[in-house]
Amino acid sequence: MNQLITAFKVFLCMTILTGLLYPLVITVVAQFTMPYLADGSLIKNGKQTIGSALIAQKTTGDNYFWPRPSAIDYDPMKPSGGSNLGPTSKKLKAQVSKRAQKLGQEAPHDLLYASASGLDPHISLDAAYFQMPRIAKARSISESELKNMIDIHSEKMMFISGPRFVNVLLLNQVLDDRRTK
Repeated sequence: MNQLITAFKVFLCMTILTGLLYPLVITVVAQFTMPYLADGSLIKNGKQTIGSALIAQKTTGDNYFWPRPSAIDYDPMKPSGGSNLGPTSKKLKAQVSKRAQKLGQEAPHDLLYASASGLDPHISLDAAYFQMPRIAKARSISESELKNMIDIHSEKMMFISGPRFVNVLLLNQVLDDRRTK
């Protein structure tokens, strides 16, 4: 009986420590040291939340940059993940072929193939540059101005060398901000 009481005390102590105190301390520290990240990297337009810098949104208008295709239709309420279709899948070949017909055979791979999570908010610089003629025409701005916007807002993984990329939602917000000025 003593072992049962001891086990219950340890269980209760660990539940309070790891289930209540630790999450509370981490939440308080995060809110004070990095509130933007702790709150989900939310992007706001005035007081209205328009999305998160961490989650792609479905964008189809010719006047916006398009994100990577999504196997979950950009719905963060669904379990995130890719389609799990392999390189020999006829369904995958059909999907990529359909996208290539719409975009052109020279389209960058990240505009043809879905991301592993289905929610990736980033595209490569090549994918952004590829979309410049369509957006420039739809917005009546020069491609050089668009290229400058892309280059200014490009980023790379922290502490990792590699290719640069852009966040589609942030880039589209810059386009909308330009229009309102």
